[in-house]
Formats: sequence, C-alpha cells, structure tokens
Amino acid sequence: MDWMYTLSGFVVGAIVGLTGVGGGSLMTPLLVLLFGVHPATAVGTDLLYAAITKAGGTVVHARKGHVDWQVTRLLATGSIPAAGLTIWALSYLPRQSAAVSQLISVSLGVALLLTAAAIIFRQQLQQQALAHADDATHTQFRAPVTIAFGVLLGVLVTVSSVGAGALGAAVLFYLYPRLPAIRIIGSDVAHAVPLTLVAGLGHWLIGSVDWSLLGSLLLGSLPGIWLGSHASARVPDRILRPILAGMLVLIGGKLIAH
Repeated sequence: MDWMYTLSGFVVGAIVGLTGVGGGSLMTPLLVLLFGVHPATAVGTDLLYAAITKAGGTVVHARKGHVDWQVTRLLATGSIPAAGLTIWALSYLPRQSAAVSQLISVSLGVALLLTAAAIIFRQQLQQQALAHADDATHTQFRAPVTIAFGVLLGVLVTVSSVGAGALGAAVLFYLYPRLPAIRIIGSDVAHAVPLTLVAGLGHWLIGSVDWSLLGSLLLGSLPGIWLGSHASARVPDRILRPILAGMLVLIGGKLIAH
C-alpha cells in the first residue's frame, strides 16, 4: 500500500503545483474516502505534510519579497492561539470514536465547499473589494477583521486541515484588494506554515499522526509539486480551476453525507 500512498502524493503534489490550491483540499479526503484512514489521523498527518511542503514555498516567496509580514502576523495572531485551543478541546474527545470521526468528516466537507466557492468567486470578490477599497469602513476595520478571520482559519484548519490555501487567499484578496496578487499568495503561504506546524504537532501530541504515511506521501508529492509548478504555465487557469472546484463540491458533499 505504501507505493499507492506515494503515487497519491505525486498526483496531489502535481495538482497543487498546477493550481496553487492547498494539498489538504485533496489529500485529506483522498486518505479518508479511498484509503479508509481514520479522519483524525488523516487530518493530523496532512497538517505536518502541509507544513513541510509549504516551508520551501515560503523561503522562495520571502527571498523574492513576496511576503507582507504585517498581514501574516495579523492572521497568525488569531490563528495560532485558536489552533492551540482547538487541539486542547480535541484532546478531551476519544480519538477513535464515531463522534470525532463524524465531526471531522462534516467539518472537512464544509471546508471543501467553502474552498470551492473561494475558487469560483475569487475574482468577483476582488472586484467588489476594489470598488470599496478607499471606503473608511473597509480600511478602519481591516486589521481586526484579519485577526478574526485568522481565528476562524485556526479552528477550521486544525479540525479539517483545509482552508489555509484557497480560502485564506480569497479572503485576503477581499481585505487587501490593492496588494499585488503575488504578495497575497506569498503571505497566505507564509502564514500556513506556522499554523499547520502548530496544529500538526498538536495532533501528534494527541496521537493523530502516522509518520510512515507522512513519509510515503512526501516521497511522491515533492517531485509532483516540482513538475506541476513547471507545467502550470502551459495549462490554462480558466480550465483547471472550474474542474478543481467541481471536484471539491462533489467530495465535500460526499463527506457531509458520509
């Protein structure tokens, strides 16, 4: 089965490289629905997988000046404490119980549907935000709203491992419409690293990480991301994103009904 995990890691890594959408949106449901991995273990393992794979991306973005550290700090101010509190709450629940499995599956399904909506409506959100970019209300409450969204991301990512990618970027496009797209993406990736690391280590402490599985996934995903990133310029974004959004809607609906 290990080679199947590696192959899955390669496929998901290639899709991440092509689209830029976080691997958790595909990897976690793949582990749960196809391989029958317990949802808690799938989430915990995927969080550390995300922290490792996105760390390299953060270094590249930071060296090129594509990270707005103020935005990243505001998000982390809300998300890191929220992740810690969520882990603390999860530690009081029986890890292999049906209730925990159902909670994580439904949370994962909802997170996937939100991610699909973020992919589909990202441009509309950005255009609407640009129209109100200079409004006093939009700028006055930007910092506290960013922190509040960080709290929401902290809970959602810790429970489902999904949300730090496309969903986070979509909200940042809305809150900071005048920030160049590359700096939005760089800031979002930079914030995802400490969030997924803290949440992933928390899951490890409560026994929800499979290290052998993590190694098998990384073995496939790292070359997959490299190949996908190089091929992305040749594949039209307007074709890839609707297909990916449709997949997430189908998978999210199945998890909620699971």
